[in-house]
Amino acid sequence: MTDRCAPDEILGLDSNTFKDLEIFEAGAGQASLFDFCNQSRTEGGAAVLRRRMEQPWSTAVRIRSTQESVTFIATHPQVFSKLPSAYVIVSTEAYMREILPAVDYRNPLEFALGALQMWTNQDSHYFSIVRGVQATARMIRALRAFLVQPGLASLRGELVPLIREMRSLLRRPHMARVPDQEIGHWGMWRMLRLDQVLRTQEKNTVTRLLELVYEIDALFAIAEATRKHGFNMPVIEQGLPRVDVEGLVHPYLERPVANPVALNQDQRVLFLTGPNMAGKTTYLRAFATALYLAQLGMGVPATSFRFVPVQWLFSSISLSDDLRQGVSYFRAEALRVKAVAQAVTDGHKVVALMDEPFKGTNVKDAFDASLAILERLSARENCLFMFSSHHIELRDHLHVANGQVDCRYFEAEETAGRLRFDYRLRSGISEQRLGMRVLREEGIFELLDALPTPVDNHTPGAATVES
Repeated sequence: MTDRCAPDEILGLDSNTFKDLEIFEAGAGQASLFDFCNQSRTEGGAAVLRRRMEQPWSTAVRIRSTQESVTFIATHPQVFSKLPSAYVIVSTEAYMREILPAVDYRNPLEFALGALQMWTNQDSHYFSIVRGVQATARMIRALRAFLVQPGLASLRGELVPLIREMRSLLRRPHMARVPDQEIGHWGMWRMLRLDQVLRTQEKNTVTRLLELVYEIDALFAIAEATRKHGFNMPVIEQGLPRVDVEGLVHPYLERPVANPVALNQDQRVLFLTGPNMAGKTTYLRAFATALYLAQLGMGVPATSFRFVPVQWLFSSISLSDDLRQGVSYFRAEALRVKAVAQAVTDGHKVVALMDEPFKGTNVKDAFDASLAILERLSARENCLFMFSSHHIELRDHLHVANGQVDCRYFEAEETAGRLRFDYRLRSGISEQRLGMRVLREEGIFELLDALPTPVDNHTPGAATVES
């Protein structure tokens, strides 16, 4: 962004969370969240959008400023249709970037001689300069027309300083030499004089105007993604961390089932149970994705979303070991929990999601570790947690958490002898165990039982044939 801010205004995200939420990389043939949101019209705008998505906001002031701009753009689309076209922007950028000779004499006679020399000896460069000057002049004229629109009078949020700076740059004395009409009929002398203005005297000005256009284009992309996907703008609240959501869905699903989320200081931990395939991981990802988008300043895939911004978002869904570094799966899990613990200990406001942690150790260690972590996390005022697990026996011990743990579950229903998942969040703890059931339904045991019995040719007493 134009005044990229202090680290304490940026939401903390690590590589594992970027991976879990597929923010920039997804599976083969799948779109990333960046692809999902990238409605920008220029490559420069896409680059700014990427930078924003690498560093979402962590403060209510910054998030609200982006929200106000996104909402303004969404309600005034006709105003922003007046911005320079992508073709003009690309042509101007190429002109600014290309290494071309310049006639930069101030003395009129020297300038005339230099212009004549370029015309006679470097005609290919001259025509490249003409195309660049024409494109840049079109961009400047389009920006002037854009800035005088009455619709910009009620500007809000991040757009205010962007538009103010753009107006200031266009008022610079040399920029007034760019005419308000087409310059295709101009002769060599006038064309090279304007090239002198644009590439020598005001090159930094033109470059900065391009940067401002890209900033606006990135905000436009966020607004367009919010509109296109039918997202709703979150409501920012004050106080200790809490999130209250209705109608949450994962944005990638074609026919999603909506569910609520309620995390607050009375119930800081959501303890999630249920069989595999019932929807636990999708629910965790849906919530983390929505919170991430909310802190980015855009709409979210929920009917309502009220939240207090946090400083760190951790997701532990798709951990793996690291053979090169000698890190086992369980140690990777332990290091992940340690990263969360460090952020909590440092006093940051944290939201952390742990999907079936401690799978890399034995059942007893996993149970003890889960209970110990739940006890400690639930006591942290500045933090909110989602913790999914197959250890339903933890229910008998969760009373030690002083009521700070909210138990929810997903479950399967049996219809005509087959399992059906409705993906509805329920209150309580699931006791449903489907592992053996799924193996039987897939006919795995029948396949194994049908294997022929191996013949032992070395049974004592058996005849031996010698060659």
